[in-house]
Amino acid sequence: MPIYAYICSSCGLQKDVMQKLSDAPLTTCPECGKETLAKQLTAAGFQLKGSGYYATDFKNGGQAKPKSEPEPACAPCASAATCPIASSDA
Repeated sequence: MPIYAYICSSCGLQKDVMQKLSDAPLTTCPECGKETLAKQLTAAGFQLKGSGYYATDFKNGGQAKPKSEPEPACAPCASAATCPIASSDA
């Protein structure tokens, strides 16, 4: 069940409430009794960082695939399309 943050605009009460997704939002403040309780917008409580979150990440025997970088063009050449070294690799 997710935890929702509420704040009352009348008395300033801040409260975290564990509710089901299907539950209606609370509107009555338990402190002052007014209908000024509102749900706050909050950030997610988790972050996905690093590799290993996709099915294709561990196809190489348990190791993540290294990221390949494009070959740079030669210094005298303007681009890889006009480079004789880059075109001979194809």
